[in-house]
Amino acid sequence: MRISEAATASGLRVDTIRYYEATGLVPKVARGSDGHRRFSPENVEWLSLLYWLRETGMPMKVMKRFAELYAAGNETIPERKAILMDHSKLLQMRRENLDRCEDVLARKLEIYEDYLT
Repeated sequence: MRISEAATASGLRVDTIRYYEATGLVPKVARGSDGHRRFSPENVEWLSLLYWLRETGMPMKVMKRFAELYAAGNETIPERKAILMDHSKLLQMRRENLDRCEDVLARKLEIYEDYLT
């Protein structure tokens, strides 16, 4: 598929895909005889993963390390798993903090509601 289709399927913008490719985050993408990129389903799956890693706040530096490990082959799976586990722990902490924030806001809204009634 073309880059615009890959962008739609992955959630990334075309310019973001080009940037990710230029910085080495995306494994080599095949090109057609016309010179245009041809994204495979595996490429789109990778782009989708990058989208969600970034969307959930993974720093670019960590994403680059993850991509380097991916490119190095299956012997790096334990390291890649560790990166994802660390990120998962950070997400859990963020989720807990957001829950606490929601509780504080709910209490404040109750106070306002009591005041206004």
